[in-house]
Amino acid sequence: MKTNYVKAGMASMMMLLAISAAKAQTSVSDKSAMDADRYNNYDRVSKRDGKQVERIQTNWNDKVYKMELVNDKMTALFVEGEKIPPADWGGYSKVIAAIREQIKQDRIQAKRDQAQARIDQEQASRDQVQAKRDMEQAAKDQEDAKREQEQASQDQIQARRDQVQAKRDQEQAQKDQEQAKLDQEQAKRDQALAKEDQRLMKEMLTDLVNDKIVPDEKSVREVTLNADEMTVNGVKQPDSVYQKYKAKYDRFARGDFSYGNESDSYHGIHMSLKD
Repeated sequence: MKTNYVKAGMASMMMLLAISAAKAQTSVSDKSAMDADRYNNYDRVSKRDGKQVERIQTNWNDKVYKMELVNDKMTALFVEGEKIPPADWGGYSKVIAAIREQIKQDRIQAKRDQAQARIDQEQASRDQVQAKRDMEQAAKDQEDAKREQEQASQDQIQARRDQVQAKRDQEQAQKDQEQAKLDQEQAKRDQALAKEDQRLMKEMLTDLVNDKIVPDEKSVREVTLNADEMTVNGVKQPDSVYQKYKAKYDRFARGDFSYGNESDSYHGIHMSLKD
């Protein structure tokens, strides 16, 4: 009977050690994830239930601040990954005000840059028109050169130079215009792809709940899926689960997909996808 007590005690001790090791590993994993994401600054505005929802993350003086505002009123605040109670928000009022002012200035600058881009595009069009005029003038100079024998030789050389330069300017203007069109088309493709990735991520969260891998979507902190394995909240999934999700979400598996839940709602997700 004494031997049985000793064995039971040793088993309990081993179980406690295993639980402690698992908690330590999870803590290290969460810290590594936050450190890797500490320079991922963003300001995202969306609509939810007819309200404007703004989510901000910024590294301010080497501290990561995350906040959510609904109709311009703050509803959540995180500092270095720690959720700050509303009663303590007053202690961060100056930092929050400085961050929001910087975001305001960045938006103003973005509008200025956009206006300048339009001006540059209009200038490119004017340059193209001028290049055509230069080509026509070069032809006229060539005709005048024929009338004056001595002057003709010099004028003809200059005209040819002008013609070559005008052609180069025209070709460059055309290349710039074509590149601008290609960039615009690529931006549309990227936007459509990002929307599709977001839809697939929402579908994956639903599958994880339906397959009883997690109790609900909010409990999903991290998901990875690649050509070798799948993990959920740092736990490697069985091969049967991995094969199912790899087949259904083949694009994610091929792209070395990772997902981190940055807030308490789906709209706050962050996806890192290498394609």
